[in-house]
Amino acid sequence: MFQLDDILKLVRNGNLDPDEAKQQIEEQIKQAREASRVEDLGFAQLDIDRHKRTGFPEVIFGEGKTAEQITSIFQKLMQHSDRVLATRVSADKAEAVISAVAEAVYHESARCLTWTKNPLVPEREGYIAVACAGTSDLPVAEEAAITAEMMGCRVERIYDVGVAGVHRLFRRLPLIREADAIVVAAGMEGALASVVGGLVSKPIIAVPTSIGYGASLGGIAALLAMLNSCAPGVSVVNIDNGFGAGYSAATIHKNKAVK
Repeated sequence: MFQLDDILKLVRNGNLDPDEAKQQIEEQIKQAREASRVEDLGFAQLDIDRHKRTGFPEVIFGEGKTAEQITSIFQKLMQHSDRVLATRVSADKAEAVISAVAEAVYHESARCLTWTKNPLVPEREGYIAVACAGTSDLPVAEEAAITAEMMGCRVERIYDVGVAGVHRLFRRLPLIREADAIVVAAGMEGALASVVGGLVSKPIIAVPTSIGYGASLGGIAALLAMLNSCAPGVSVVNIDNGFGAGYSAATIHKNKAVK
């Protein structure tokens, strides 16, 4: 981040030589310009240096894009990063991309395409727990899990532990409690996030899914239940937004203070 005011104050107070201040300012201007480079593909303006500002490259949202557009963006990002993630990619579009990028991997349940230059290794100790209420919530939970793994996190999956058979959750509590952050995906009435929130001391990112019968209103019932959770420490992302939940959990995990 550009710190011109701080540099000038140091010069004014006699704590920094003007020539050295000039070099620092020039270097920060150079870094700012490099961090704002854009690749123009006509149909897309790629923020190729996003990882320098946020710690992770731009992610491709595949829904609404053609296979050709996804392929072009994917290949361009490969030139500037050691990993590429595309979410919400249908199987037929994924097949077309892989025909052009043989190294890409399609995660069918998560509907994600990934590519890494080198094998991914967890960047620090600890892990993220991704829990979901039912098997029908797996696509959203897997989107969160794949996102977190692509961000260099170890992920523990705890699936099919909904409140209809809450004893299943209790069996997995030790694993959940040791996580640095917890993603909870649930549809229907979305109760799982509140239950977990009352049992753990870690930050929870709740994801309402669009799974459920008519009165669930495509996930709105779960969304409202999670927003109104009486359990503290529960944050909520949008309906079916596994990517957002995984990204948030990974950010928490990666910024955890080292003891």
